Amino acid sequence: MSETVETIRSAVADRRFTQHVVVNVAKLVHMRNDPQLRDSVHSCDIINIDGMGVVLGARFLGYSVPERVAGVDLFHELLAMSTNNSFPIFLLGAYEDVLASAVQKVQAQNPGLQIAGYHHGYFWDDEAAMVETIRASGARLLFVAITSPKKENFINRWRDQLGVDFVMGVGGTFDVVAGKVKRAPKWMQQGGLEWLYRVIQEPKRMWKRYLKTNCVFAGLLIKNKLNQLFK
Repeated sequence: MSETVETIRSAVADRRFTQHVVVNVAKLVHMRNDPQLRDSVHSCDIINIDGMGVVLGARFLGYSVPERVAGVDLFHELLAMSTNNSFPIFLLGAYEDVLASAVQKVQAQNPGLQIAGYHHGYFWDDEAAMVETIRASGARLLFVAITSPKKENFINRWRDQLGVDFVMGVGGTFDVVAGKVKRAPKWMQQGGLEWLYRVIQEPKRMWKRYLKTNCVFAGLLIKNKLNQLFK
């Protein structure tokens, strides 16, 4: 985490554009059949593992992964870093009421944080106008809280016109910050069961998504492990 934060701080200070993404089980599974999403992820300068399932899966296959860098935790670290370095930020995404609550809370948690602008996530009838709003704001860091793959593809499509030094997709982070969605207990996060906590909170929306992607991922892990053992 600290290495990622310092890399981003240095890049922003030097005005070097940096595009960041986190990957989890669902995103890795969808990337296999979605070339646009795959290209959007591969174009990023920094790729962190968010989902603990990916960390455990990588270790199962013999890869050394020191830790998970959860997107919501990195978001808070970068807010603190931006406050300390007087980097203005822009928050994009979520419903209008959720966003307003998130803005209020991050401002209260980070006195002195410069919020150059914010906008809800429903602007698809005129993306160019939204991009110009971000550019005109003078923000140095942009956080995009929109569902995947929309956020990755939006960022990749407009990265050269955004006018920021750093951009990161943060998924449902604003929902968590605003208190609309609760994070799983630490033991569930560390055990790779955060997806189960999401299903418990939003069963109608989440159960099918996680059942499908988790099963596909488990199958891929077993297939690759067998290839390692019998090649």
